[in-house]
Amino acid sequence: MKNISMLLLALLVFISIQAQTKEERRIRTAMNEQMTAWNAGNMNRYMNTYWKSDSLMFIGKSGVTYGWDNTLKNYQKGYPDTAAMGKLDFELINLKRLSGRYYSVVGKWHLKRTAGDLKGAFTLIFEKIKNRWVIVQDHSS
Repeated sequence: MKNISMLLLALLVFISIQAQTKEERRIRTAMNEQMTAWNAGNMNRYMNTYWKSDSLMFIGKSGVTYGWDNTLKNYQKGYPDTAAMGKLDFELINLKRLSGRYYSVVGKWHLKRTAGDLKGAFTLIFEKIKNRWVIVQDHSS
């Protein structure tokens, strides 16, 4: 009986680790798709990773912006063309499961541009909405 209990416990731990790994892979894939879209100069596709809602929160150097449309407008204003956008690279430092529905992602971003490189850090909150991981809060500096 003791061996069966230990086997069941091991199986539950394995299933839990596999589920987390699968979800983390989905988030990493979303981040890679976002980077690919940016580097292709496709701002709308880049924004697909964000929650398309008025409740999306983006915190940047100008303060807090609410809403997907407002966030897109700010990106378009700050990066009006592919030269301004440059080439984006992410370094993911930490992915942390907060619950079955939320992940925190901390990382660094770097833009390589002819007009001068830019870099900073970010903290993202991903939420699983309709079986899809989307950014609901972005604090980038």
